[in-house]
Amino acid sequence: MRPTEPVGVLLMAYGTPRDLGEVEAYFTHIRRGRRPSDEELEELRERYRRIGGTSPLRAVTEAQAASLQTALDRRAAGRFRVYLAMKHADPFIPDVTRRMLRDGVQEVVALVLAPHESRMILDEYLEYAAPVLAEHPGVRLSPVRTWHLNPGYLAALEGRIRKALGELAGPPAVIFTAHSLPKRILEWNDPYPDRLRETCEALAARLRLPRWWFAYQSAGHGTIPWLGPDILEVLPEVRAEGARAVLVTPIGFVADNLEILYDLDIEAAERARELGLAFRRTESLNADETLIEGLADEVERAVGMRA
Repeated sequence: MRPTEPVGVLLMAYGTPRDLGEVEAYFTHIRRGRRPSDEELEELRERYRRIGGTSPLRAVTEAQAASLQTALDRRAAGRFRVYLAMKHADPFIPDVTRRMLRDGVQEVVALVLAPHESRMILDEYLEYAAPVLAEHPGVRLSPVRTWHLNPGYLAALEGRIRKALGELAGPPAVIFTAHSLPKRILEWNDPYPDRLRETCEALAARLRLPRWWFAYQSAGHGTIPWLGPDILEVLPEVRAEGARAVLVTPIGFVADNLEILYDLDIEAAERARELGLAFRRTESLNADETLIEGLADEVERAVGMRA
């Protein structure tokens, strides 16, 4: 690669509708073109209404992309160009990939804003870029497969947890959560559950937690089985063991979104109150500087600039 050619950073996120009017198109895209039923659409719209009508995810991911660009420019001005792309909303991954290649990018670092490796995460995101990249066989693709033990990510989470623990009156039960995936991933030995466990163990060691719990959240509806146990199932178990308060840390998410603001802050919090549990969630990382520096490390490592 010639020194004047920038490295394109394809920074990918799940996406979100801008408003209630975009929910149908968004949900239909998630279902790969199959329109949801009216009942399913209304249920999803109601969840968005409960968090204020829209999700902050788009604004947060835009801020993350801008911050990552700033961090990379500080390290190597002009070397990297960050392109934010969404899986299920505009700007879509194929469109952003085409724009990147029109800009003359000859090397692409693919980075998903989800820390834990799974074929259903990075590989599915890359499926949307693959047809475009196939038209340009000379372009080098360097995917970041997992960053679940990235020091910046862990340090940012540790800071959020320590802050919450310091503000609580007594020691709570600490529950780490991540988005559930269909149980069929276990059939191909998907690394997702192991990566999640490794993050939990790393944080527990940093914090010297004598005990912690893990739960999945935000499982899809329908007939297929999803990974468990779910947070709504773990809360009664924690209460039965004598806990009076819980601190939930969603390690699988790095931005405020519907799964945080509804599934945890409303649904899980309501269940905790029913059980007599005080409920607290750690603040989302969003554009946390320590997290962003960690992501910049991952980008540099992908192109061989960092060991």
